[in-house]
Amino acid sequence: MLLRSITAVFACAAVVALPSTAHAATTATTAAAPQQHPVIVVAGLTGVAAAYEPLAGRLRGDGYQVYIYQLPGLGFGDIAASAGALASYVRQLGFAKVDLVGHSEGGLVSRYYLKNLGGTAAVGRYVSLGTPQYGTAIASIIQTLGLGTCAGIVACQQMAVGSTFLTALNAGDDSPGDVRYTTVRTLQDELVRPTGNAAIEGAANVLIQSYCPLRVVGHLGLVLDGTVYSVVRNALRDEPIRPNCFAV
Repeated sequence: MLLRSITAVFACAAVVALPSTAHAATTATTAAAPQQHPVIVVAGLTGVAAAYEPLAGRLRGDGYQVYIYQLPGLGFGDIAASAGALASYVRQLGFAKVDLVGHSEGGLVSRYYLKNLGGTAAVGRYVSLGTPQYGTAIASIIQTLGLGTCAGIVACQQMAVGSTFLTALNAGDDSPGDVRYTTVRTLQDELVRPTGNAAIEGAANVLIQSYCPLRVVGHLGLVLDGTVYSVVRNALRDEPIRPNCFAV
């Protein structure tokens, strides 16, 4: 029951299409401004498509063409392999540039793609929501209880603080290429601890409570919350970060 709860909450991944079945797209009804790119929402570990529809709907309402991407095998496997699948997916879409919004593990998959698989040539903006960029102590909880290292879940092992995967990913430049990087984190994140590990060098690192002290946002709330979305919108429009503390 504990493992089921942890993996179900860890990223609440969403899908419109698996890499093997190409993709699904929704074209916004509003004409996109010239600086707008199609947005790929990159899901995390486990979950259902409906979990990301609120975020996708907000983006569509702002005129974006939106795709929701599920990690292969629900994200349980090697993050580098998932990044390779994402790279193939982006190529299949065929756009000159896209923007990536990654939730939890999806942010690590996206950053690996940017740093190691040539993704900087195809991506204009990167936004992560509650991504354990430098790992999370929560990934070790199962081992602490004597149930083995993340119960054999490779991605969970890789998201542990000090893992070989994260040590390699975070060596050198955190934010390479001509990409605008933004990270979003919240003090109430149950799964990224310490919450400062969701930030990277060279990015606009946004702590929601630094702007809105009374705003309570959990890990899953990062894809549902209106204030968080106001930050995503600022980032995708290359605007100064001004969170709307009263957004619903």
